[in-house]
Amino acid sequence: MPLVVAVSGSPSADSRTARVVDHVLARLAAGGQDTGHISVRDLPAAELLGGTAVHPALRLALDGVARAEGVVVATPLYKASYSGLLKVFLDLLPRAGLAGKTVLPLVTGGSLAHMLAMDYALRPVLSALGARHVVPGAFLLDSAIERLGAAACRIEPESELRLLHALDGFSRALTAREPAALGASAR
Repeated sequence: MPLVVAVSGSPSADSRTARVVDHVLARLAAGGQDTGHISVRDLPAAELLGGTAVHPALRLALDGVARAEGVVVATPLYKASYSGLLKVFLDLLPRAGLAGKTVLPLVTGGSLAHMLAMDYALRPVLSALGARHVVPGAFLLDSAIERLGAAACRIEPESELRLLHALDGFSRALTAREPAALGASAR
């Protein structure tokens, strides 16, 4: 199974976004998928903001993304855009840091008015980083995510269905082999 790494860009210690990521990763792991979770808020701030990737924690995070075949990129929306914390991390990736990878964008927000930010703000950055395939993602209203316990959540059923639909598309894209790759490997 390919490795899937999630990058969550919420600055909140009690993040709905990170809870949704953990929910998604648990589903993938239940299906036998190897997973990892990079919470950008836990990385060393001075080095992250300084744009230097020499700190061991930053190197480990960047290496995790480099090794992954699938990347879940999750962020809350602030002022109709993805978080600055996520942007700082994405800026540390090499120019083609997502080359050859399947990417699933997940976005949480307080209003449906900001739903298009996923496609008009986040998707272009993921594509610019060379993602092989940015699959249709999922936008979840904050009000559809109920915090449970320390890190768990319950997602309102209609939103859960949208999330599962996006996750199914991601899983299919992740395991699909392109015809050109199959022909090349058969030679």
